[in-house]
Amino acid sequence: MKDSRQQVTGSRHRGMRMLVVLSAVCCLLSAVSVSACPVCFGDPNSAMTKGASNGILFLLGIIGIVQIGFIALFVTFWRRARAMRRRRESFHLIEGGAH
Repeated sequence: MKDSRQQVTGSRHRGMRMLVVLSAVCCLLSAVSVSACPVCFGDPNSAMTKGASNGILFLLGIIGIVQIGFIALFVTFWRRARAMRRRRESFHLIEGGAH
């Protein structure tokens, strides 16, 4: 019983694998050739190319600033947790108390 289940599962995996391979082959064979856009294909010193390059650099800068903000946030969390842990450890229980 266990062997028949493994055979069914194995054949199912083989069928799925074959379907994925066939799909990939069909996609590769049906692909059309693409040409570069005028910005990439054109003059590297044109205003459009320089504008696109500046836009990319601007967006990379924004990503860097956001990442720095996340780092600052986590450092702040770490410092606050350390301060709270020190404050909690500074309290001592009074021995004896009321009866």
